[in-house]
Amino acid sequence: MTGSEEAALRRLSLNTATVKNADLPTALRVAARAGFGAVGLWRDRVAEVGLPAAVELVGETGLPVSSLCRGGFLTGADAEDEALRDNTAAIAEAQALGTRELVMVVGGLTLPDRDLVAARRRVAERLASLVPIAREHGVRLVLEALHPMYCADRAVISTLEQALDLAAPYEPETVGVVVDTFHQWWDPDLERQIERAGSEHRLAGYQICDWNLPIAQDALLSRGLMGDGYIDFATITTWMERAGYDGPIEVEIFNADIWAADPQSVAEAVRDRYLELVAPYLGRPSTSQP
Repeated sequence: MTGSEEAALRRLSLNTATVKNADLPTALRVAARAGFGAVGLWRDRVAEVGLPAAVELVGETGLPVSSLCRGGFLTGADAEDEALRDNTAAIAEAQALGTRELVMVVGGLTLPDRDLVAARRRVAERLASLVPIAREHGVRLVLEALHPMYCADRAVISTLEQALDLAAPYEPETVGVVVDTFHQWWDPDLERQIERAGSEHRLAGYQICDWNLPIAQDALLSRGLMGDGYIDFATITTWMERAGYDGPIEVEIFNADIWAADPQSVAEAVRDRYLELVAPYLGRPSTSQP
């Protein structure tokens, strides 16, 4: 392995959603064995073993936690107290696990409520309530824009521009954004918005996987291994690098066939595709000051 490949692997993070059927100890083990430089954790895997045990397991593995997923679901008209409690707990979990980045999936609509404008307003209002808590814990709320097909049930934020506008009132150390190729590859304004995010110092994460066709019956499971679908990783990665992003690159895949495969084989396939399709485009000159 070349020195550049070794450097690239230090930025590679295995999101536990990619090996969904593996428990936390197994996910950490396969990531370490495959040479990943970090792990991205989902709260369900943390909850299975309990937060103290999860902290200990992560410490034993020696892999930093690139992000915790997920906070959010702020849109329910009658769920303000519940949303505040759950997100406060998520913030504390992120702090305990040693990551600053809490990924926020803001939530969709809850029938019979179809008022999209009101739902987006509640996201802004409840984000404002969470910012002081996140600031106190040294955690950043990382807004994730999801593909528009998830607007109804998962995220009323569909573009990076919307996420940046929502983050704008707050310091970038407390509210940032994540660029997820699956959700944002289609956006004709993506290059400009990535540049904006870099200039505003809000790039807090880069998640990658491919867009597969045909769309799965459960649209959530249409993510694929890099190179199996339609996403131009060379271009998007170059935009991220030029915007000054030099942090972890998480591979997050929701796919039933991948979940059913051997976790170690999945981790190694992810690593190899990353080295082939993403790593050659790292280290591009930045156009923004850190």
